[in-house]
Amino acid sequence: MVVSGGVERLTAEGAPFAVQDGVYVGGPQTLREFVEVVWAYGDRVFLVSEAGRTTYREFFDAACGLARRFVGEYGLRPGDRAVVAMRNLPEWHVAFWAAQLAGLVAVPLNAWWTEDEFTYALDDCTPGVLLVDGERVARVRGWAARNGVPGIVFEGEAEEGFVAYVPDSDPLLGPPSVDVLPEHDSTIIYTSGTTGRPKGAVATHLAQSGAAMNPRYFAAAAALARGEVPGTAPAPVSLTTFPFFHVAAFTSFYAVMAAGGTLVMMRKWDARAALDLIRRHGVTHYAGVPTTALQLLEAARAAGDPMESLVLLSTGGAAAPPGIVAGITAAYGQRVEPRNGYGLTETCGGVLSNVGAEYRAHPGSVGRPSPATEVRIERPDGDGVGELWLRGQSLVRGYWGDEAATRAAFTDHGWFRTGDLARVDEHGRVSVVDRITDMVIRGGENVYCVEVESVLHEHPDVADAAVLGVPHPVLGEEVVAVVRLRPEADPDVERLRAHVGARLAAFKVPARVLVRDGELPRNPTGKILKRELRGLFSCA
Repeated sequence: MVVSGGVERLTAEGAPFAVQDGVYVGGPQTLREFVEVVWAYGDRVFLVSEAGRTTYREFFDAACGLARRFVGEYGLRPGDRAVVAMRNLPEWHVAFWAAQLAGLVAVPLNAWWTEDEFTYALDDCTPGVLLVDGERVARVRGWAARNGVPGIVFEGEAEEGFVAYVPDSDPLLGPPSVDVLPEHDSTIIYTSGTTGRPKGAVATHLAQSGAAMNPRYFAAAAALARGEVPGTAPAPVSLTTFPFFHVAAFTSFYAVMAAGGTLVMMRKWDARAALDLIRRHGVTHYAGVPTTALQLLEAARAAGDPMESLVLLSTGGAAAPPGIVAGITAAYGQRVEPRNGYGLTETCGGVLSNVGAEYRAHPGSVGRPSPATEVRIERPDGDGVGELWLRGQSLVRGYWGDEAATRAAFTDHGWFRTGDLARVDEHGRVSVVDRITDMVIRGGENVYCVEVESVLHEHPDVADAAVLGVPHPVLGEEVVAVVRLRPEADPDVERLRAHVGARLAAFKVPARVLVRDGELPRNPTGKILKRELRGLFSCA
């Protein structure tokens, strides 16, 4: 079964979201083209942070200045990689968009990674420059010294091999003169596969440009559904709490930038602080993982805060828990529009969306696809459930330096095998019912079980290990583990958790570890039967 999305008034020939040969006809073709347009927003506020406000003109001039340094001072050329590893700082955007203006391939890395995780990705993508904040320097300085790669520190001190960032905001010089073409690579964003090792998903400029158009289309379709004229609402003021290295954040900030809106940032998530930001800045749009959305709603309920300026609450990065839509409606009626959807690193963000009245009527669905996205249910069973396949403009071209993984994930006709099980109803609504891949989504962060299992197996006391996800009322899922220890081993499970925490990011550390005396249950081919193990935690 194949489904394509679209609203005729928006997608007909000559309409703003018309698609030809799977590509938006009237959209930008490169991210350089996309970001150059925002210069016209001038003195509108783009970024709000603890450090103050940054206008679009100030942001664009700074990004152009850094792009000129990449080309002139550092001698970087189109196709060279530029790693961006920071907290959600205004400078993250300066660094990322400077890379696009210079024709470099931006590589946003997970700021929560350990030194070992950073080292693996750096060895893989071999960047020509490191753009990091002061907290990340210690985790990359060893690699930089060994490989002779220069770095720039944002919100930090200069040290050997790293210079402190000093803005070059000459408004008359503009971006460097380089050719940036739609088929050129734009980003490498790391995900993980069934092997447990991170893979770099490579997106071209054309793919990321499609990703930038998708949220604009979804917003226009939602306006039509409300009986409004698309594009006539005030520019959004968005409290976007996704970490910027996450593709869900791309979906959010693309939409804000396209409309000349304001992006309100938080250095660290805190629900009560978020309420204060919403009040102080007149936030109209909230975007975050379901975990933070639930905490925001609870904090607002406890404080009696009506969040008067808010008109949209959007969740992504993980499946929205049951009841979130009903809770929004009960507290705020029709004023606050709920939104969720579906996207992956390999789709460069959201490619399906469920919003407003549709979401309230069908809370178990992730919505319909964008006009530039095709949906296919491969080999549906009697209930119409099969593997979800996707094809479209915003799909990545493959995995960096890994042809085998690319061939395994993509068909010869360009369909991407998501590893998710889904069904599509007669109206084109997609519902994801399960995952084929052995992955836990904890509060919006992907945790691949085999990666954590590999680290547990490295511990000398561990004879066997299984990592799995169990339901969690706030995070959606929590990471847990079952281990079989070697004879006379120390049964202190906190030592095992500390062992994992020393090697992997904190969100990957199992919250609970159970010790099993006998063999772990396996099927005839030797695969651990994790369904049987989940029962241990429901009884614990």
